[in-house]
Amino acid sequence: MLGGAGRLAWHAKRNCSSTSLERRIRQPDMIKGFRQIASLTVISRIFGMLRDMAFAYFLGAAGLMDGWVIAFKIPNLARRLFGEGAASSSLIPVYSEQLQKDPEAAKKLACTVVTVIFIILAGLVLLGEGIIWSYYRFFSIYPGTDLKLTLSGIMLPYTILICVVAILAGILNAHRHFAMPAAAPIVLNIFIISSLCIGGWGFGIQPGSLVFVVAAAVLVAGLAQLFMQLRPLRARGVYIRPAWQVRSEAFKKIIILMGPMILGLTVTQINTLADDFIALWFSGSQEKGEIFSLFGREIRYPMWEGAVSQLFYSQRLYQFPLGVLGISLATAIFPVMSAEAARKDFNALVKTISRGIRAAVFVALPATAGLLLVRNLVVSVIFERGRFTSSDTTLTAGVLLFYSLGLCGFFAQQVVTRAFYSMQDSKMPARSALVAVCVNIILNLTLIWFMGTAGLALSTALCSYLQVVILLLALRRRFGSSVLDNMLATLIKTLTATILMWMAGQCLLYLCRGLPDGTGFDVLRLAVVVPTAAVVYTVAAKLLHIEMLSLFSGKKP
Repeated sequence: MLGGAGRLAWHAKRNCSSTSLERRIRQPDMIKGFRQIASLTVISRIFGMLRDMAFAYFLGAAGLMDGWVIAFKIPNLARRLFGEGAASSSLIPVYSEQLQKDPEAAKKLACTVVTVIFIILAGLVLLGEGIIWSYYRFFSIYPGTDLKLTLSGIMLPYTILICVVAILAGILNAHRHFAMPAAAPIVLNIFIISSLCIGGWGFGIQPGSLVFVVAAAVLVAGLAQLFMQLRPLRARGVYIRPAWQVRSEAFKKIIILMGPMILGLTVTQINTLADDFIALWFSGSQEKGEIFSLFGREIRYPMWEGAVSQLFYSQRLYQFPLGVLGISLATAIFPVMSAEAARKDFNALVKTISRGIRAAVFVALPATAGLLLVRNLVVSVIFERGRFTSSDTTLTAGVLLFYSLGLCGFFAQQVVTRAFYSMQDSKMPARSALVAVCVNIILNLTLIWFMGTAGLALSTALCSYLQVVILLLALRRRFGSSVLDNMLATLIKTLTATILMWMAGQCLLYLCRGLPDGTGFDVLRLAVVVPTAAVVYTVAAKLLHIEMLSLFSGKKP
């Protein structure tokens, strides 16, 4: 372990300044990459919101939507675990290192990783399909369970497609190409929206059958996403072919890194998945009734059918700023940190980590305040139509409140975990994630009896901060206090600007109180409040000379 500026200086003696790759890895690279990813992610999230509006209209927030959410969680979690999560994140630092030493060996390494991941996932998908068939053949199941199993069976092959897409995206990111990977989710959203609207409006398909049409559309979207990544890879001389160089030292290093990364990088997804399953198991329904028996005692369910949907819709809303800003920032900064770590340029690495953490705080605080300010309006405008009722709006907004409180933790988590991975250290994030997951499950099973579905969201938010604190303490032990340079000043200034933004937003909401109810007037309220609050925050940040403003303006504050 390293500690303090003296040891940091010892590492700096190995810095290189003459290679062409190093000249490309400068701070503007991170800013350019962040803007490119953020811009495309905004488009993707807009389509994602349209997708969720279509889901709310056609499927509502009850049993059908609960079934879809659970079934789609399986390939989505696999993507996080084996795709853009562990496999991609373990590949990027090793691949970046190989690119500097031997570009041809790096390309063979990429092909080997894709081949191995494909074979493993194909085996798991076949196993999963066999388990689903066995359930149908040998067990009697509830109608709701039947729906979830059927949807899972249809969408399991998407697991292979999306994980390979995520690996290819990681390779492109290592080559500083961010556009096509960031655009891939747009394709999925377009296919889902089209299947819902064409099936529901064009052919009049009933919701019970429409959900299966959407599941099939997901598979077609996966193929389209895959072919999107191949052309830019070929343009960079990377041709994906079957390869099996599993005995190479680079591949062994990826495998060693990958295991702990599966837990460390996906803790938020694991926690939200735990939220969903606990909501599913502890929710009453017409089929199950209001009461269940535990050790001979009759206990009333703390939640009701639709809790999973409330979690899903609120997760979609808090993940909008997280995806547009937090994950975009982490994705852009990760190749930079990996290249600096590969060159043993620890002075530059610490500065990049520090800047990344401060940037995360700069965007997360106003995002938190903004969601808290307009959460009811946002849920109402986006979802309240068709089978999604005003009661669903109230319940979903309540859950969103507590997820929003965790945004700073979610943002910082993305940067700090990748700081360790850039140094090819995956054990520390895994340990912190294990603690966070265990605490989250305990809090989940405790808070649901007092807060219902909102307790699940609060637990996940609190555990994000727990993991960040553990990781920051580990970084301080390794690099000294310099990793948090200017953190307090940035926090105070950002909090001040956020408070001014909040006050401006509250004043505007007060002035708009006389407007009639209705979706059109809610849209008008949002159109007035959100841009004005954003302008107030930007001006305040400029006046307070917050350095992180340069990420957006490209100019010194």
